[in-house]
Amino acid sequence: METRATEKLWEDLRTTEDLTQFLMDNKADFRKDTVPDVLSALFRTKKITKASLAKRANMSEVYLHQVFAGQRNPSRNRLLCMCLGMSATLDEPQALLKSCGTAQLYIRNRRDVIISFGLLQGLNVQEVNDYLFNEKEETLC
Repeated sequence: METRATEKLWEDLRTTEDLTQFLMDNKADFRKDTVPDVLSALFRTKKITKASLAKRANMSEVYLHQVFAGQRNPSRNRLLCMCLGMSATLDEPQALLKSCGTAQLYIRNRRDVIISFGLLQGLNVQEVNDYLFNEKEETLC
């Protein structure tokens, strides 16, 4: 079955009176990827170990393994730290954030611009945090 356009789903939701029926009728159109699935797919493209990623992402190995196992649900900040730790391109975190159901980096948001700059320049978490701190923005961790 082919998925329907997002606007069509919104249109149908606006006119539905039966949520249960809507959910049943449209179950093929809902995302099925989990955070660990999406994160693992990105991780597999990188030449890095999980131990190295944990260190570079400024988080414990235990926490990182729990995220990959689906036992922990990382915040947007933690996802961005992992992307920085993997030396991700700007497009990779955008896809990851979208797939995980969290806000993508937004060019009109000052903090997001600083993080995006860090991704584009290949900066590490500490370097991005330094920029954020110096610009009086919330640090990633």
